[in-house]
Amino acid sequence: MRHLNLDQLRTLVAIADLGTFSAAAKALHLAQPTVSLHVSELESRLDAQLVVRGTRSVTLSAAGAGLVERARRLLRDADDAIDAVRRQAEGRLGRVRLGTSTGVVIDLLPQVLEALQATHPGIDVEVNILGSNEAMARLSLGTLDIGLVAMPQPPVRDLMVTAWRDQPMMAYLPGRWKAPRRVTPKWLAAQPLIFNDASTHMYGLTMEWFAQAGCAPRARIELNYDAAMRSLVAAGYGAALLPTPSHSEESLGDRVQVLPLSPRLTRRLGIAHRTRSTLDGATVRVLETLALLRQA
Repeated sequence: MRHLNLDQLRTLVAIADLGTFSAAAKALHLAQPTVSLHVSELESRLDAQLVVRGTRSVTLSAAGAGLVERARRLLRDADDAIDAVRRQAEGRLGRVRLGTSTGVVIDLLPQVLEALQATHPGIDVEVNILGSNEAMARLSLGTLDIGLVAMPQPPVRDLMVTAWRDQPMMAYLPGRWKAPRRVTPKWLAAQPLIFNDASTHMYGLTMEWFAQAGCAPRARIELNYDAAMRSLVAAGYGAALLPTPSHSEESLGDRVQVLPLSPRLTRRLGIAHRTRSTLDGATVRVLETLALLRQA
């Protein structure tokens, strides 16, 4: 048996609601012979009488009434499916896989997600904690949609990286330490240090700052969680070079002093994604939201 035709079911429902073939034809913008054909084809396909034709109106048979009841659910589900596809194509609905570091998740991503929720509540952002190298690799493989990554990045075919935010790097020191007003590489290299691990761009940025002053310090510990590094500084374990967060550091109180560097050091963040023509609507909407929060 051939599958049921949704247009024919819609015609049968209209006849049930309006009572005549002519009224159904008018409501559906069909010729009356087309309505008659829809009904006769349904009856032939199901080998059952669906309507009882009267002189002035049409009534449903028991089989027809049972079919109409199920047809309403089928048509509603079909309309919902079409609407969902349209919303996804228009970027009003969908899941976007975003990867970035813990520091960005804590310091910058919340304002992005808040803005997105206000304008596109149907978009779900799946956040993956990834270093920049892994984020770029997963973008290339197609298992990630957007990466917020350290810049610069080497060129990768079919991937784009555009500047997003600059974050000044600061010296985080235990509150009881005596320190200069501006922290230099030479002074800091003589202190116990807490670094990001050697696989990260942050480590490379930090070591380049020291190297330009002729210093090559070693860390007491390496880890990749900014909040944990700040906590270790507060405990007096050592000093760290970290980007200035967007929120205040009141929770650390006087246990941590945050001082400027001399020379200055800045971490640059970029938005990485595949070429625009290959992106779905939801990913484009997230990129548009990120662009609104781009640093001027």
